[in-house]
Amino acid sequence: MKAGILVAVAMMSVAVVGARADSVTKAVAVLSSTKGNDVSGVVTFTKIDGGVKIVADATGLTPGSHGFHIHEFGDCSATDGASAGGHLNPHHMQHGGPDAEMRHAGDFGNLEADATGKAHYERVDTAISLEGADSIIGHAVIVHAKADDLKTQPTGNAGARVACGVIGVAKP
Repeated sequence: MKAGILVAVAMMSVAVVGARADSVTKAVAVLSSTKGNDVSGVVTFTKIDGGVKIVADATGLTPGSHGFHIHEFGDCSATDGASAGGHLNPHHMQHGGPDAEMRHAGDFGNLEADATGKAHYERVDTAISLEGADSIIGHAVIVHAKADDLKTQPTGNAGARVACGVIGVAKP
């Protein structure tokens, strides 16, 4: 009898863990500088009706535009950010801008830094998700040194990686 109860408790535990994984409503990436840079910030991803709301705030950037993408690996261990791999592209699309019909799931365009090096970004995206096959959980956010030109394949010619942050589940 005790074995049957233990099996039932274990099955309920698995069901609760599975339900929690399927109900992710918020994720966060804390941006840290790559070697030789002084960029920091936070990017939040919140599930809303119609997509995922992305809000990014960064400091320490040079004034102007900086490519902003989700990359394929949640690995920021390399001093240059290269361990994060290429852009997240689960559907094998061409690189493009955030509003392009054909684009990598991780193509968010540019962060625009003001004269003090601060950038704020907000948009609702329909190409990403916080669960399922298109989940961004466990991938990395990268901020680049230069502007993404939104057309050069496969990276938008955005230059070096100045910040990296792994996307994790956040408290709702």
